[in-house]
Amino acid sequence: MPVPQSLARVFRGKRVLVTGGLGFIGSNLVRRLVDLGARVATVDSLVPEYGGNRRNLAGIARQVKVHIADVRDWPRLPRLVAGRDYLFNLAGQTSHMDSMTDPQTDLDINCRAQLAILEACRQHNPTVRIVFASTRQIYGRPDYLPVDEGHPLRPVDVNGINKIAGESFHLLYSRVHGIAATALRLTNTIGPRMRIKDARQTFVGVWVRRLIEGKPIEVWGGEQRRDFTYVDDAVEAFLLAAARPAAVGEVFNLGGPPPVTLRELAELMVRLNGGGEFTVREFPGDRKKIDIGDYFADDRLIRAKLGWKPRTDLETGLARTIAYYRAELKHYV
Repeated sequence: MPVPQSLARVFRGKRVLVTGGLGFIGSNLVRRLVDLGARVATVDSLVPEYGGNRRNLAGIARQVKVHIADVRDWPRLPRLVAGRDYLFNLAGQTSHMDSMTDPQTDLDINCRAQLAILEACRQHNPTVRIVFASTRQIYGRPDYLPVDEGHPLRPVDVNGINKIAGESFHLLYSRVHGIAATALRLTNTIGPRMRIKDARQTFVGVWVRRLIEGKPIEVWGGEQRRDFTYVDDAVEAFLLAAARPAAVGEVFNLGGPPPVTLRELAELMVRLNGGGEFTVREFPGDRKKIDIGDYFADDRLIRAKLGWKPRTDLETGLARTIAYYRAELKHYV
């Protein structure tokens, strides 16, 4: 996707750090920043459960400084953040179920480590510009649709609670300490380089893998409506949020094309794959407790303030994703 020349002028030659930079959205962001001429470094733990994959930087690895480090290793953070012009903070534990079975780890990564990152910035680089990856999960089960930024925050799992804390720390440090920060509440992001070996990141990845392998997919419930953001569009939102002064101290929802039911999503993916099958079943009990039902975002605020809008329709995004994994499957399973 072409990036406005104004963004190229903003990032060319700038020192940028991307936490979670070997993961799905982070690596796509890194690739775009390299194209813009930024001097990019990444931090990623490469913990197997969390989605980092060296293959995600194939073709540009020599242009990126990769730090294999864990954001829970607080003593390393000052050196990593010092001297950076921009910090895109995407490091996180994304699995809702893992947050319920291992809440302490989720707390350490999504809450305590976020505070440590901000403290490192306050003490060693207070002029850095930060964009934080938050999530629509913090809203919980919607009271109304589409969900705007003023909707009550009522998460249904530990992950959502800790992401609220991480987001709140960023906004507090922006207000009180003057560290310019923005939070983006992401919806279901899809595209090349997402995790497909399990559902820790997104169920769509599991569906893609099973369809390519010729296996049936399971649709739980089926009538829930969801919206999806293609990763290139999410990346553009991060860039705009970092580049535009109007984003400082703000929270923005990201949305996508018109929402579809999960049954409709499965039908579309089978068609784009050129075949396959799916079954609809009841939710497993543990999943049902934390399912949020229908969700789609009201993204008018980011459209109005930053000029962002999703440019990739769902069919195009899914077709690109399936084609990517047909060629790259062995690197992601």
